[in-house]
Amino acid sequence: MVFNIKDSEKRRVKTEYPIEIKKIEHVWIPMSDGAKLAATIWLPVDAEENPVPAILEYIPYRKNDFTAIRDSARHPYFAGHGYASIRVDIRGSGDSDGILKDEYLKQEQDDALEIFDWIVKQPWATGAIGMIGKSWGGFNGLQVAARQHPALKTIITIDSTDDRYADDVHYRGGTVMASDMLWWASTMFVYNARPQDPEVVGASWKENWLDRLENTPPQVEEWMRHQRRDDYWKHGSICEDYSDIQIPVFTVSGWQDGYTNAVFRLLEHLPKESKGLIGPWAHEYPEVATPDPAIGFLQECLRWWDQWLKGIETGIMDEPKLTTWIQNSELPKVTYKERPGKWVGDSAWPSPNVQEKSLWLANDKLTDKSARGEAFQIPSVQEHGFYTGVFCPFGQPGDLPGDQRLENGKAVVFTSDPLEETTDLLGQPVFHAEVSSDQENALLVVRLCDKAPTGESTLISWGMLNLTHRNSHEHPEALVPGEKYKVAVDLDVLGQQIPKGHQLEVAISPTSWPQAWPSAKPVTLTVHAGEDTKLVLPVRTAQPEDADCGKFGPPETAPVMDIEILREENRTREVRHDLINGVWKLEDFSDEGERRLPHNGIEHGSKNENTFTIKENDPLSAKVQCQWELKVGRGDWQTKLVSDSEMTSDETTFYLTNTLTAYEGEEEVFHKTWKTTIPRDFI
Repeated sequence: MVFNIKDSEKRRVKTEYPIEIKKIEHVWIPMSDGAKLAATIWLPVDAEENPVPAILEYIPYRKNDFTAIRDSARHPYFAGHGYASIRVDIRGSGDSDGILKDEYLKQEQDDALEIFDWIVKQPWATGAIGMIGKSWGGFNGLQVAARQHPALKTIITIDSTDDRYADDVHYRGGTVMASDMLWWASTMFVYNARPQDPEVVGASWKENWLDRLENTPPQVEEWMRHQRRDDYWKHGSICEDYSDIQIPVFTVSGWQDGYTNAVFRLLEHLPKESKGLIGPWAHEYPEVATPDPAIGFLQECLRWWDQWLKGIETGIMDEPKLTTWIQNSELPKVTYKERPGKWVGDSAWPSPNVQEKSLWLANDKLTDKSARGEAFQIPSVQEHGFYTGVFCPFGQPGDLPGDQRLENGKAVVFTSDPLEETTDLLGQPVFHAEVSSDQENALLVVRLCDKAPTGESTLISWGMLNLTHRNSHEHPEALVPGEKYKVAVDLDVLGQQIPKGHQLEVAISPTSWPQAWPSAKPVTLTVHAGEDTKLVLPVRTAQPEDADCGKFGPPETAPVMDIEILREENRTREVRHDLINGVWKLEDFSDEGERRLPHNGIEHGSKNENTFTIKENDPLSAKVQCQWELKVGRGDWQTKLVSDSEMTSDETTFYLTNTLTAYEGEEEVFHKTWKTTIPRDFI
């Protein structure tokens, strides 16, 4: 078999299955309203005589083409070890009926419950079901678990969140994620508009496609209508009531992923049998993820499934509740192939092995004692943030933060003395501050860096807070200029070793473009030193039992399907500075290549370019532009989608423009532009 997608995937160990399997394609699962969902099923050949538990992956990313390669590597493995592994396209995606109008709708959950009902009636099913998924599939695994279907016994959720408002691509710290809000919406805009396959659904594909094109909305409009944490975001946020989940959860992420924070919250609040795993990885399954070390994650999944779906004592419940990779200190790079470090294990979370250590601000220092009477002026520099990397790296070149010396001159920085001993950090840093602003609306952005003795500064965590959300994301309150407020900024969780002789840096700013949409007016913050202005760090003490942690096997998977590379992948990411006009741009281009799948003849590929622009001293110049070109076809049947999305603002209003054009062959069959204005709501 040929596999050319990722170098990390080429390294995986080929394995033979203990059980002979079969693949059943184009299975239709009927819904009670008459709709049909498209599925592929892998299962042991004798499953009807010897029924097996089922594992469901339920996502909108098209099983016949876009995820076909990864599906062919993962689902056969589970089937080959005694499970029915089922891959279903969500309603409105792939060949499934309908239109996908938004993320995580109640309809999506309802359909999942009906899929369970269908599974338990099959002759090959024991009636015990698990769910697995990364990102969208991790999100809806948690959400469906909260619906408490009796057949669902456990889930494995990877790179997901429990809080759709505070910890996703739309809003963070109560402000618009400028880097991801429009980009992700533009992605789903073209993804959801792709046609069904004529060879599967027949002649109705064209009518259904035109219906999708006309009625698939640019989801950014709805997301921007909800700028505070209202009922729209509470739906699907299982943090609203963790007790709704009453089954064991295996929650997994990586330090380069955008969703690692949730692992700690889930372990604290979900059933005691739940476990967590965090490696050095980006937004990907751990058996194929970068940077190394990748692990034999499918083996760990199998141990989890056997424990909870077959009742076999696999030993996994005797291991630590949380297993994490503490990364060694590294000089800053925008891409790492490997992150050296060590595995450690904690029997509970919060962990008795982790204690808080506080550092206070004094002059330009981080000190062990608080200082009184000092005040630090923090001015706005609109171009601050260009070198802090992407929110959620997928393992592409250039995703990570560069040397933070490129940013520190645009912020106010406080530096500790060189550490007297090597220190491990595990958990969530929090920056507490007494702060005032000269405007009614302001941001507070905090970066935490590891400064090497040679001067290089590596970003290890960051966070931001819209200060009008200081008391509540649901009920924001304007600031009174000049009035002092006590606030706390949660930084991203980390597992990081800081060597003896290194220093910690805290950089403070009221701006971070393009991570945060800027305040409408330039802001000057004043941070007031004292007992209440400090950085609180989670310091972990090493344990003797750490030596027994992380004894994972090598990555292993099923043989995967043949593919033909029609166009290679390519990525560029450049910051441009117009010195004359004071304009800064980040131009991020990703050619995701084009492939042909010989088993069904499908060809698919895409290109995406995102541009983030801002002018010095002018927050209202902020602009995000996202373009997509996406192709799906076979032989004489060829389709192409082209989209163009733009987001700007003035002091009171956001302006959104989304254009979608569709082609069948060379003929334009659809063209539409959506224009929307949405008031700024404490943003």
